[in-house]
This record gives sequence, structure tokens and C-alpha cells, in this order.
Amino acid sequence: MEKKQNKLIAVAYELYANDDSGRHLVEKVPADRPFAFISGFGITIKAFEEQLENLEKGDKFDFSLTPDQAYGDFDEERIVEMEKEMFCVDGKFDHEHVRIDAIVPMQNQQGDRFMARVLDIRDDVVVMDFNHPLAGRDLQFIGSVVETRDATEAEVDQLIRQLTGAGGCGQCGEGCGEGDCGEDCGDGSQGCGGCCH
Repeated sequence: MEKKQNKLIAVAYELYANDDSGRHLVEKVPADRPFAFISGFGITIKAFEEQLENLEKGDKFDFSLTPDQAYGDFDEERIVEMEKEMFCVDGKFDHEHVRIDAIVPMQNQQGDRFMARVLDIRDDVVVMDFNHPLAGRDLQFIGSVVETRDATEAEVDQLIRQLTGAGGCGQCGEGCGEGDCGEDCGDGSQGCGGCCH
């Protein structure tokens, strides 16, 4: 059986989320700064990738994903009270970074990283929400394919180095340090690179 070729796919899109209060524009990725990924590596939501992998350059798309296909249902058990002292720097609570609705990077004892939203700050605890911001919501993607082609061996090798931590930190190149890469470093702030995984 022939091995499936990894494809480089770049798309421009508008992402809408539907909930009880209606339909909301969540993200807009323009054609001059498309979201690009290489298929077959689990970088994006599987159902998102499946909708795009057989399209051609210039094709338009409009598809919806249920919570089961996207980020799952909202889980109350992922709302956690954490000791306030965990958010102290030099013995003082970090008011600058830990505030209501702030997204805070967290790490567990196994070294796994998570993003959590601050829901409340009380006298002795900080209430954190570890659900994905789009958990429990139907998503609609409307856009077009900017580029689609077989990924080169060099592109696949570079991605593997990045995924294993051996070669830079993402889209900003290989010369930057951890965490100081700016908005394009795969931190979820730019395009579907964060929200689709």
C-alpha cells in the first residue's frame, strides 16, 4: 500500500461559533496571511483537515463541525480552584498576568502544557477554566484554499524538528528563544494554528 503524501495546505477563512446566544465571528484569517499546515501530523482538528485535504487551490469551502468533531463538550470538572500562592512571583501575587479573563500558560508535573482562563480571584484561591475556549460550541468555517500541494521532504523534516523541540519554535524561524517569538510562534494567537489543535 502506497504511503499517503503529506500536503501543505494554506487557507483563508472566517470562523464562527454558535451557542445559545447566537452566531459569533471568532477569528478571521486573511488570504495575505493564511493559516498553513502540513497534513497528517495532527496539527489541526482531524475533521478540519479532512474537509480540506481533497480541495484544490482556489476552491471555496463552508462547513460546520460539532463539538464532538472539534473541542468536545464543556466540562465543569475542568474548572479548578488553585492555591493563590501558586501564582506568586518573589512572594507577591502576580496581578499583572493573573487577572479575570486572562489566559495563563500552565504546566503539570509531567511537563504537559495547558492554557487556562482565569474565572475568579478570591482571598486564597484562583479559579481556572481548563476547557478550550470553544468547547461545547458548533463551529462554522467559511473560506478558500490559498495553496495546496505536496509538502517537500525539507518541509516535513523541519516540521518534525519543531514538533520534537529540535529546531526552533514555529513559524518565526529558528533563531528565537522560548516564549519571545511574538505573535506568530504557534502560540494559538494567530490563525487556526492554536485554535484547531
